[in-house]
Amino acid sequence: MTSSMLNRRNFLSLGTGMATLMAHGTSWGSDPALKKYFRKAKALGTDVKITVLHRDEEIAMNGIDTALGKIEHIEQLMSLYRPDSQLSLLNRKGVLRNPHPDLVTVLRKAMVVSKLTDGAFDVTVQPLWNLYTRHAQSGSLPSEHEIAKVRGRIGWEHVRIEEDVIFFDRPGMQVTLNGVAQGMAADFARQALEEGGIRDALIDAGEFNAIGSPRRTDSWQIAVQHPRQDGNIAKIGLQGRCLSTSGDYGTKFSDDYRYHHLFDPRTGISPTKLSAVSVSAPTALEADALSTALFVLGPEQAKEMVESMDLVDALFISKSGNMTATDGFSLI
Repeated sequence: MTSSMLNRRNFLSLGTGMATLMAHGTSWGSDPALKKYFRKAKALGTDVKITVLHRDEEIAMNGIDTALGKIEHIEQLMSLYRPDSQLSLLNRKGVLRNPHPDLVTVLRKAMVVSKLTDGAFDVTVQPLWNLYTRHAQSGSLPSEHEIAKVRGRIGWEHVRIEEDVIFFDRPGMQVTLNGVAQGMAADFARQALEEGGIRDALIDAGEFNAIGSPRRTDSWQIAVQHPRQDGNIAKIGLQGRCLSTSGDYGTKFSDDYRYHHLFDPRTGISPTKLSAVSVSAPTALEADALSTALFVLGPEQAKEMVESMDLVDALFISKSGNMTATDGFSLI
């Protein structure tokens, strides 16, 4: 392991999977005036859910509306499925002039994670996704030659990011922000809620961001999906931190889960040791990026990485379903 992979104490200066919200009762502790407000919307390819606890309905609903607006803003910038998004324009043309500052910010943060993980996290893997998806339509897998050819269009070091322009210095490159956009959206939503005076909320934008707790003395309870069976494999107590899960079951290209949507950018194929990784971290963007990176690194290297970082913990689920977690991961 290189020294850069051990020197991660500054990672948390970045700032701003599959899991499901556990149902809570209607009692909210010692404050009878505290009520639950809930909204669900479609964004970022998933159901976005925001739960707020507050005494005042107007404050709660205004906060939720503002938070959903922030999530819509992220989607408009970073969606692969909107042809007019800034990310789609960048991928089509290989250059984007006058990018929005939030797109510049998220790409720069993604590059930091790539450097810290020695390329295990790489937003330029979109050509691999395109390759595997084309083959999946005919029930086949790409050849070694095809994978090697596409790998020539991958490399986070070849994304040039300036305040007034973003461009690729290799032809045929494309970026996906699916490993960070949901996390950034959850962080923006949290900021909007807090600025609106909300102190207890749970944001599910594909990644979880928890504010306060459902009873002020408890934690939000999150269930992690079993990677091979219906139902859940674990519950997590989340308070003041964020959670992301990356699993081989999200999109699989072979029935045995050997090939799936989580690629090792350095080989062009999927890692073989883990079925899922859940990460808790101070921000959802960190948790989002790290859950992918740790999955790619594999359990031994990933555990060493997490243990070198402050306020980051992880749960690792092997292909056989065995679970191991770092000491600070809050299983309940």
